Amino acid sequence: MSPSSDRSFQRRTLARWSARLATAALTLLVSGCSAALFGAMNATSGTHGLSSRTGIVFDARHQLKLDVYRPANAQNAPVVVFFYGGAWQDGKRGQYAWAGRALARHGVVAVVPDYRKYPKVHLDGFMHDGAEAVAWARQHAGEFGGNPEELFVMGHSAGAHIGALLATHASWLKSVDMKPRDLSGFIGLAGPYDFLPLKQQVYIDLFGTTHAEQEKSQPVHFVNGNEPPMLLEQGQADQTVWPSNAISLATALRAHDEPVTMHIYPGIGHAGLLLSMSPKFEHKIPSMRDAMAFIDAHGGHRQPVSNKR
Repeated sequence: MSPSSDRSFQRRTLARWSARLATAALTLLVSGCSAALFGAMNATSGTHGLSSRTGIVFDARHQLKLDVYRPANAQNAPVVVFFYGGAWQDGKRGQYAWAGRALARHGVVAVVPDYRKYPKVHLDGFMHDGAEAVAWARQHAGEFGGNPEELFVMGHSAGAHIGALLATHASWLKSVDMKPRDLSGFIGLAGPYDFLPLKQQVYIDLFGTTHAEQEKSQPVHFVNGNEPPMLLEQGQADQTVWPSNAISLATALRAHDEPVTMHIYPGIGHAGLLLSMSPKFEHKIPSMRDAMAFIDAHGGHRQPVSNKR
C-alpha cells in the first residue's frame, strides 16, 4: 500500500470509527451510562495545540477545585466559566474535560469548576460555589492568557440554571464583589429558568417548601434590566427541560429591552444539545458555532486552534 493510499485508508477508518462513537455516545447518555460516555469523550477529545491545568483549589474552605483548558499560546482570550449539569445532584468536573478542550479549541480560556450538590447543600450552597468560581476566573484570567474583561458564563441544564441565576440575581455575585453586568455574557444550554410549580419531592426538598423559597430559584423572577447579554440555546425535542423555560426567560429579558438571542434547534433533545459541544457533533448541530458567534459579538477576541498537526 502506498503512503497516500495508506493515509486515505486511515481517514476512512477514522471516519467510520467516529460515526460509531457518535451513535454509541448518544445511546450511552440516553441510557444513563454517563460515566462510560464521558470516559469515551475524554479519551478521544484530543489535546493538540492546547494546554491545561487541573485540580486547582478555588475554595479551600470547601476543598473545591477547577480545571483550566486553553489554547497553548492564548493571549488576551475570552474566558468562559462552564458549569456542567446533573440535576444539581450529580456530575464531576473531570467528566467534562472534553467540553473544556472543545471550548479551548475555539480560542477561549475555559474554566470548569466543581460545585457542591444536593443533599449536601441546597440552593445557597451551590450558588455560593458558582459565584466563587466566577470570581476566581476573573482574578486569575491573566495567568492563563485570558482577558478578565471578556468573561462569559456558560452551562448546560442545572449548570445553565446556576449561570442564569448569577446573571440575574445580583445578590450572588455581590457576595464576591461583582455584579451581573461584570459578565460579558451568559450562554445557556437547555437551562431550567422558569420551572414552578415543583412537583417532584426531591426538588421540593432541594429548593424549599414555601412559594417564597422556591421563587428564589427562578432566574426569570429576577430579570430587572441589569443583566448581561444572553444566548439561550434549546433543543425543540427536549423532554427533560421544556423549551418553555428559554422562551419565558427570553420574553422577560425583551420586556426590559435586554439583549437576548434564542435558538431552538429542531429535533434536538437534552442529551443532543450537550453533545453538540463536541467537534464530532458540531457539523450536525450548530450550537457551538452560535455560541462562538455570540462571544465574538460581545467583545470576544478569539484565535481558534487548528486541528491540523
